[in-house]
Amino acid sequence: MPKGYIIAHITVEDPEAYREYVEKDTPILTGLGGRFIVRGGPSEVVEGASHDRHVVIEFDDYASAERAYRDPDYQAVADIRRRTAQSTIILAEGV
Repeated sequence: MPKGYIIAHITVEDPEAYREYVEKDTPILTGLGGRFIVRGGPSEVVEGASHDRHVVIEFDDYASAERAYRDPDYQAVADIRRRTAQSTIILAEGV
C-alpha cells in the first residue's frame, strides 16, 4: 500500500512564537503515526520559487495522513503556525 505524506513548505515570520508550534505539533503528529523524514535543515531551490523551510511527514497510507492533518488537536496547534508563518501544506500519496 502506498505511503501518505504531509508536505509543508514554510516561511517563518516570527521564529520565537513558531517554536511553540514545533513543540506542540510533534507529539500530536507522531502520536497519530507520523514519522518526520524531512524537517528544516539546509535546502536549495534549484528551480522556481519556494518557502524557506521544508517538512515531510510520512504515514502508513494517505488516509492516515489526511486524518492527522484534519485532527482537531492538530488543527488547534496549526493556528499557531498560521499566525507565525506563511505556509503551503500538501497531502500526497506516495508510490
